[in-house]
Amino acid sequence: MVPVEPLLSMIYLMVLFGSALVSALLILILKPLLVRYALARPNARSSHKIPTPQGGGIAVIGACLLVTGAALLTGNALPASFTVVIVATLMLALVGAVDDIRPLPAIPRLLLQIAAVTAVVVASDMRVLPESVPLAVEQALLVVGGVWFVNLVNFMDGLDWITVAEMVPVTAFIAPLYFVAVASLPKEANVSEVMFVAASLCGALLGFAPFNKPVARLFLGDVGSLPIGLLVGWMLLQLAGTGALAAALLLPLYYLMDATITLLRRLRRGEKVWEAHRSHFYQKATDNGFSALGVSAHVFGLNLVLAGLAAMTLIWPSGAVQVAALGAGVVLVGLVLRRFSTPRPKIPLEVSR
Repeated sequence: MVPVEPLLSMIYLMVLFGSALVSALLILILKPLLVRYALARPNARSSHKIPTPQGGGIAVIGACLLVTGAALLTGNALPASFTVVIVATLMLALVGAVDDIRPLPAIPRLLLQIAAVTAVVVASDMRVLPESVPLAVEQALLVVGGVWFVNLVNFMDGLDWITVAEMVPVTAFIAPLYFVAVASLPKEANVSEVMFVAASLCGALLGFAPFNKPVARLFLGDVGSLPIGLLVGWMLLQLAGTGALAAALLLPLYYLMDATITLLRRLRRGEKVWEAHRSHFYQKATDNGFSALGVSAHVFGLNLVLAGLAAMTLIWPSGAVQVAALGAGVVLVGLVLRRFSTPRPKIPLEVSR
């Protein structure tokens, strides 16, 4: 009999590569339709210069759910709680698809997001805060945080390769970190759902990456960014529920800080925060002389370091290490945000004599 750990690792890799292949094939099949019906035309707030098809998220989410479902169904029936996650993900994908074609009003869109996140939080029945906090209060806070996370993932998907640079490291590291965190618990837990979703979403994004590399020939669209936010938020909630709250905060810390600081600044200026804008640090970076590839490279490298800090909080789970790792993460993200906000010096062209 093959030991559990090597068997899970083998299945993990099969799921990852299978999802990448399915995602790329779906994109090749769907792209002619997306070019015809889902063309994103540049405007004053866009980072692209020419009309570009969006909707690649259909392939990413489709591949993720198909491969995850197939992997889980080889064992037993899908757990009821995970079925809720699938339904909520599909609902947000539908909301995003409609919004990509004909923008929805802010209030109905927000209400549908709240419904999807609430269903996932309640079905997960996960405790993150101390037991002294009433369950209803904790779940309300988790819903607010989950809705914000879904939206910030959507807000941050505004530059070629940035979602790949952010979410590939996050999803790649969630599975091993969750496996380590669960192993330290006094009771056994089923790790297959989180591991397979992480592997399949990571693979699906890798399959999408060649089409989104600068200069992008395809965008995710809201049909991809909204459900990706929900799925990653659910996985981070599962990780935090094992007691690894610091790790769950460190993995997406760049997105959390960029989007949250930007939101607070816009609120202070009295802007309509639900409207599109170019105030994010990654957007300022391109205005300040960074290329899209340069921004994504910074984000990718930063996320590898944040994942290393997250791993440290599990290897040495003392309070001092948790605080130190979080502090170091905040400082590192702050340095990158400052770098993005600083104009790069222009290199003077040589004048020929």
